[in-house]
Amino acid sequence: MELEKAIKSRKSVKKFLNEKPDWRDILEAIDAVRYAPMAGNCFNLKFIVVDVLEKIEKIALACQQDFVSQARYLVVVTSDPKILVNCYGEKEGKRYNKQQAGAAIENFLLKITESGLSTCWVGYFAEEQIKRCLKIPDNVDVEAVFPIGYEFGKPLTKKMKIELDAVLRFNDYKTKKMNPEKKINV
Repeated sequence: MELEKAIKSRKSVKKFLNEKPDWRDILEAIDAVRYAPMAGNCFNLKFIVVDVLEKIEKIALACQQDFVSQARYLVVVTSDPKILVNCYGEKEGKRYNKQQAGAAIENFLLKITESGLSTCWVGYFAEEQIKRCLKIPDNVDVEAVFPIGYEFGKPLTKKMKIELDAVLRFNDYKTKKMNPEKKINV
């Protein structure tokens, strides 16, 4: 699949077939995160692959979203903000931590889409419950949970989320149109 097709076809899926995906496809998607931009090349993320049903159920409860339990695999993304805080200070370190988690996750999502798998970015969860379940240290943050599987049913056509002019500005926050180049008569 080409990049543009992966970008435009990626969507949140909350219904999965009861078929276990090839774990190698998930590992390839995680491998793609290594190519995301990282502040100072300080890689502070860990991607935990979960396939134990009992743990999937506990994490689904922590997310308070039933569809999470339908997946045969979960990927839990964690970060250690201390690594970046030590390099860049409290404010910048925490900001860079979130930025690079987002960049890495987008690589992951695009690769998951390219492989024919589906997921949904789950950002609401009881973090302490997930930490206990997966033995995640206190100083490490849970950034997101991704149930992974094959989409159930016929894939729906993805609607455009938002028009380009709603997100694009030129030279300042308010200007929606690019000024035309001035022609100089010589």
